[in-house]
Amino acid sequence: MFFNEKRIPIFRSLIIAPDRSEREKILKKIKKMQITDFYGLFEVMGERTVTIRLLDAPLHEFLPHNKDSMDAFVAFYRKDHPKVSESEIRLRCDMTSEVNPMLGHRGVRVAISYPEIYRMQVEAIFEAAYKLRKEKGVVCRPEIMIPIIMSPREVKTIRFGKRIEGFEIVGVRQIAEELREKLGEEKIEYKVGTMIELPAAALLADKIARYADFFSFGTNDLTQTCLGLSRDDFNSFFTDYNEYDLLDKNPFQYLQEPVKELVGMAIERGRVVKPDLTCGLCGEHGAEPENIPFCMDAGLNYVSCSPYGIPLAKLTIAQKNIKDLATG
Repeated sequence: MFFNEKRIPIFRSLIIAPDRSEREKILKKIKKMQITDFYGLFEVMGERTVTIRLLDAPLHEFLPHNKDSMDAFVAFYRKDHPKVSESEIRLRCDMTSEVNPMLGHRGVRVAISYPEIYRMQVEAIFEAAYKLRKEKGVVCRPEIMIPIIMSPREVKTIRFGKRIEGFEIVGVRQIAEELREKLGEEKIEYKVGTMIELPAAALLADKIARYADFFSFGTNDLTQTCLGLSRDDFNSFFTDYNEYDLLDKNPFQYLQEPVKELVGMAIERGRVVKPDLTCGLCGEHGAEPENIPFCMDAGLNYVSCSPYGIPLAKLTIAQKNIKDLATG
């Protein structure tokens, strides 16, 4: 949605925008793209549930990382901002750099700093849904997912909004209601849930469940934050750990016991508060046959994975069901 060569310069312009007024102008352009994206997605899926994770990647990740892409972006930006020097553009990009972006300004944290970004995405989701229903009679069922949360207060703020000392974060509920009234549409049913991908979120699952309709366990990040391992760097020394029998298998392919415990604990605590809480697993762990029995026994409603992993995952599920029936 954002890395397309025609879109990425616009999104980069958003990141280095000097103030909210400038961001709002750019967001209007991006919103049109997002409406098209979501409309197409909803149309393909029909009346099936569609879970949309709001912007998650670190802002730093979208900026140019080599000379050619930086030169191209500078040329693009200066077309609309001729008074901004090349050095100023480069400085603004440098100022967004983070030492550890995967634990930095990403996910819900961007929504707290720049609430207008999530507002744009939420509006685009509902506008696309209303447009599809009006034009083709398809009633879609969006589920809005908030990523990288660490406390119930974050989920509460994004869902219901918060105002303090002249500043305001408009919540999903208010955005949806205002847009519905503005367009004169009948209400579309939707849900708001969250990613559980930090140990803090797993431990606070009972409190988070008060404000979330569903959980999705992001086990890639949960493995990183639980074990203190970087998925991008781990392979450089995994062979050493494997050689000395310190780790039998790659933890980013096979769920480790501490991660399983966090998942199981969070499901249990969440359903104490909300018995009908839907829980799923997001990431390639869900396609690995060795992980699937745990996912089923832990009470997950679904796992999601790349299309290539689905046939083998389905086979594993069928084999487990047959085995369970045979053993009574």
